[in-house]
Amino acid sequence: MNVNSIKFSKIQSHIFSQWLNKKGWKLFSHQADVLYAALEHKNVLLCSPTGTGKTIAGFLPTLLDLTENKINFNGLHTIYISPLKSLTVDIQRNILLPIKGLNLNISVEIRSGDTNSYKKKKQIEKPPNILITTPESFALLMSYPAAAKIFKKLKYVIVDELHNLIHTKRGDLLTLNLSRLVYFNHNFLTIALSATIKNKSKALQYISSNNNKGKVVLSNLKEKYEIKILKTKKNIPWSGHMASYAINEVYNLIGKKKATIIFVNTRAQAEFIFQNLWQINKKGIKIALHHGSLEKELRNNVESKMAKGNIDCVVATSSLELGVDWGDIDLIIQVGAPKGIARMMQRIGRSNHNFKTASKAVFVPTNKFEYLECLAAKEAILEGEIEDIIEKDGSLDVLAQHINGVACNSSFEKEQLYLNIKKAWPYKNISKNTFEQTLNFVKNGGFALKNYDAFCRLKKNKDNKYQITNKKFIQKYRMNIGTIVEADMLNVILNKKKLGRIEESFIQNLSKTDTFLFGGEVLEFQEISEQGVLVKRSKSNNPKIPSYVGGKLPLSSTLAKRVIKLIENYKNLSAPKQIKDWIKLQEKRSSLPPRKGLLIETFSRGINRYYFVAYTFQGRVVNHTLGILIMNRLDKLGARPVSFIANDYAIAVWSLNRFEQIDAIFSNKILENNLDEWIKNTSILKRQFKTIAIISGLVDRNYPGKIKNSKQIRFNADLIYDVLNKYDKKHILLKSTKIEALYDLIDYKRLNNFLELCEKNIIYNNLDRISPLAVPFILDFNSVTIDKKKFLEYMDTDIEEKILKEALVT
Repeated sequence: MNVNSIKFSKIQSHIFSQWLNKKGWKLFSHQADVLYAALEHKNVLLCSPTGTGKTIAGFLPTLLDLTENKINFNGLHTIYISPLKSLTVDIQRNILLPIKGLNLNISVEIRSGDTNSYKKKKQIEKPPNILITTPESFALLMSYPAAAKIFKKLKYVIVDELHNLIHTKRGDLLTLNLSRLVYFNHNFLTIALSATIKNKSKALQYISSNNNKGKVVLSNLKEKYEIKILKTKKNIPWSGHMASYAINEVYNLIGKKKATIIFVNTRAQAEFIFQNLWQINKKGIKIALHHGSLEKELRNNVESKMAKGNIDCVVATSSLELGVDWGDIDLIIQVGAPKGIARMMQRIGRSNHNFKTASKAVFVPTNKFEYLECLAAKEAILEGEIEDIIEKDGSLDVLAQHINGVACNSSFEKEQLYLNIKKAWPYKNISKNTFEQTLNFVKNGGFALKNYDAFCRLKKNKDNKYQITNKKFIQKYRMNIGTIVEADMLNVILNKKKLGRIEESFIQNLSKTDTFLFGGEVLEFQEISEQGVLVKRSKSNNPKIPSYVGGKLPLSSTLAKRVIKLIENYKNLSAPKQIKDWIKLQEKRSSLPPRKGLLIETFSRGINRYYFVAYTFQGRVVNHTLGILIMNRLDKLGARPVSFIANDYAIAVWSLNRFEQIDAIFSNKILENNLDEWIKNTSILKRQFKTIAIISGLVDRNYPGKIKNSKQIRFNADLIYDVLNKYDKKHILLKSTKIEALYDLIDYKRLNNFLELCEKNIIYNNLDRISPLAVPFILDFNSVTIDKKKFLEYMDTDIEEKILKEALVT
């Protein structure tokens, strides 16, 4: 180990090392390297596999400093920031083990949205030595007038699970406050921890707003994996996402293991899998359910029982994929396609949470295409390939929220704040003009709103500094801080007890006595009251499954490329015969999708049923956008399209007329001519504006003495959107809305790059029958259909009535 011998000796003789030795443990080299870098006053990014002691490594400099100090340290020494407040209890428990074991006089406390107001007040008056918190609670602390005093002695900021924050709005908020922290303290260091980051030098810069030299520390320990794809004698379905065919086999797997986590990609899948496992649970296996819509008390209860070994299996969404330190988890089962390599590595790492034992996982594909995706993910993980996180500029709504928070702390000079904001990595390229537009928005709402007191949050004082207008804006800021805006949700109430929250759009489609799955139970809908959705238990055998907006994870481009490569080399696949035969038949009847280019197929099925399928492999977001644009183009070309299907792999369109001018459909012109028109004529901008308006502080979710319901929030946002569009078209939030709609909801860059690539590389096959690869898409029920009036305009009087009925059912 190439380290300074004095430092090494210092660590070996340290009381913490003695505690490790008593337990038969010793420091890994990467843990010591984090400490050496901190002693050299460098920011650190530690990249190390799950289960290799990243958390202990992050706290080593803190423990060394606090125990070496002869006088008890008075004040906040270290702040630990976790992306999930549910992880804070786990972290507190882990760090208290050596502190209690060594009888050290070090105080450790948690501050999150769940911390009561009395304790929060005491933490400001007398901060603990170590504070475990979240990005939002950190931002809130920074907004208090006492922030300079609280953070004056701070030595370390530890950012855990950096890959979950980097280049997100929560990351924007965090980096802005890390940069702001330099105002109060020039000497603190940042230590970031991650298991799955590809561009490590950029990630280090992301958290180094204090301009200190940084160091990337890499572990020499390698994660061990044992990954299998479920072997089944049954036919893997052509389409579908619920894995009904494999429920018995999944049940047999969990019956053979000590403890299992079954990960799924959506909350709907979680409810379905859990319910179906219980229905066949003759062995009395203890199975639980965990997802973000369940009430916090229910989730905490599951986590506590799992940690104590009182549960055999938990069915979970991404709500459990970060940081859970349950060493006795024997197996991870992934039901459904992995969608991302890094995400899958994170999930698998929950099994055998240490470096000595291989993490075990079984993938359960829900359809034939997903089998290929599971195989692609397995190969990528074993080869150590992960996706790069797409870098993006900082969001302006988060910047507006931050400026408001700065004003809550103290008055500020415009120039000084601008320079400080530019030190935050996501905002390094922000122009003076964009900053001033954002500042003016926070000041008075902008040109169209400046005459209304409700939007005038800042004013200039006698020193020509900006300050908050009055205390009500401070209270509103603190009640509405954060960057996570949920879909319109309603509380689910059973016997006066809150079970969790469910999407309003799903409930609106229910009639009284309809049943649905929620929280692992079959519930009967009774009515909507001021409390929320009132329900009672039911024994129905045919409940509906709630849908959740945003529940579907996007397919990464890295994984998509691997799937196409597998199809291209299908003869050498280590896959069941049914998968190989499926691809072989595709090659015989049509063509295989090219790695660089696009395969388009057209075929008909009966009277006035003409199909167009384009195999893009660009992910659901791009394909959904492209599907709508293609529908518009086909309409203008006279094809009379009825509906389209878009999933991660392809777009399928059904029309009443034959397709003509195929070459005219795919080109960059489809973006130039149709995208703006489509965006303006849909609700996509209004939906995005509502989110931006909430985060920026233009629309409040919570108001002193009152919490607005989703309808009130949506009405307020829509009203302001219409006013700005009419009187202030250049408003900074309208500009931000369009940018985010293009890049987040539409994934414009990926779409444009794909169209440029495939424009001159199109394989077009006009088939006499459906191709094997097209079957899943024609069976898929998640289609988007044109409205009834438009359909009737297309229809001729001599068309059979059954076609009309079939179309409207779709």
